[in-house]
Amino acid sequence: MTTADIINPEMTNNNTEHSFEALATQLLANSAERVPSLNGQLVYRCELNKLISVLNLLKANESLDFSQLSDLTAVDYPGRIQRFELVYQLLSITHNRRIRIICAIDEGQIVPSATGVYKSAEWPEREVWDMYGLFFSDHPDLRRLLTDYGFEGHPLRKDFPLTGYVEVRYDDIERRVAYQPVQLTQEYRDFDFLSPWEGDQELVHSSLNAESESKVNAKKDGYS
Repeated sequence: MTTADIINPEMTNNNTEHSFEALATQLLANSAERVPSLNGQLVYRCELNKLISVLNLLKANESLDFSQLSDLTAVDYPGRIQRFELVYQLLSITHNRRIRIICAIDEGQIVPSATGVYKSAEWPEREVWDMYGLFFSDHPDLRRLLTDYGFEGHPLRKDFPLTGYVEVRYDDIERRVAYQPVQLTQEYRDFDFLSPWEGDQELVHSSLNAESESKVNAKKDGYS
């Protein structure tokens, strides 16, 4: 460490961050595109056919050392041609830095499993399959994770109804859990969330004004 580093450590940190970002951008130059982000976060976008190679590059490079997949999820954009986005969050424990890889896919496309690169991808990929219906090839155990075995549909898709398709109850006669179509006991209602003691202030003031005017007019009629 030089004297300049001791005097101005913030400049040293900024230089380190820029060199780290430049190294990541150079490494992924032929595989992924840098995406502008807030707070200087490292975000890159890649095509589906380059996804596994990008993950392999980031993990194998000793200068970056993204050795851990901390999260894997998806986002549903129904209005887009490529409806879904897969989001991979990688962590470099050595450098305490994170990087995000985004991969856009269309409905029905098969995604190669990342379990061969990161073992921790096994359960997140099961969750994405369960919630969004995105299929991962070469996954060791691609089953539903959060919903029941007989569940129909994928709850985090934007076209999935808020009430779902079936409801669950315990059948006392058959002594087992039973599924039946959703039955709403009442229609949806709009609530104004007003305090029952205060009510609508505009209506309160208008009624008070009307009452005071009626009293004034009554007095005038009495004196006339």
